[in-house]
Amino acid sequence: MDWGTVTTEDLVEALREVDWSSPPRPLSEFFSRFTFPRSYSKWNSRLKCNLYYYRTNYFIMIVAILALGFLRRPLAIVAALLTTLSVAFLNDSFAGTFSEKVTRTVRQFSPHLAAKMRPPLTPVIRGRPSAKRAIFICGRPRWVFVLVFSLASFFLWFVSCGLLTVLWALATGLLSTLLHASFRTPNLKARLNTFREEFRAVWRNYSEL
Repeated sequence: MDWGTVTTEDLVEALREVDWSSPPRPLSEFFSRFTFPRSYSKWNSRLKCNLYYYRTNYFIMIVAILALGFLRRPLAIVAALLTTLSVAFLNDSFAGTFSEKVTRTVRQFSPHLAAKMRPPLTPVIRGRPSAKRAIFICGRPRWVFVLVFSLASFFLWFVSCGLLTVLWALATGLLSTLLHASFRTPNLKARLNTFREEFRAVWRNYSEL
């Protein structure tokens, strides 16, 4: 699989669709070997490959950098958690897992309320969904949760006066991710087969819609 032919839109869609619950790669592998890319095309291909392969590591690294910047601001920590959740809700797998676990917990106390939290059925025509499957969280459209959590986090950012802190911490995390993904040499011969089929499967789902 030539990562140079994968567009940015395809990569973003795949990252939104893929399961993020997989454990991070070992640190010995994450900091194994770094080289300077020989050309722009090599850098472009390496960047996309590493962003997809080390996605969990990068997510944890950015969250850790944000947490270090908010040690003296408790409200900012809550705001960071709400912001992280609002972003995580954009991933289909996380949204579905979150909704299922919350519904299962509510069912133990109120089965009637849990029944109302079920997502509506998608109409099927000739064995296939009539439209692209919409994502629901606890019976509500996903955008409702994203909007509510985003507004709540923005309010807490404003109250805690930690907006400048988060901008610096986020810039540091994104820059660290960009540098690592640019200079970490992917051992494609040994690892490509472990995740290229996963990426293709996600990509194929969008091409069939």
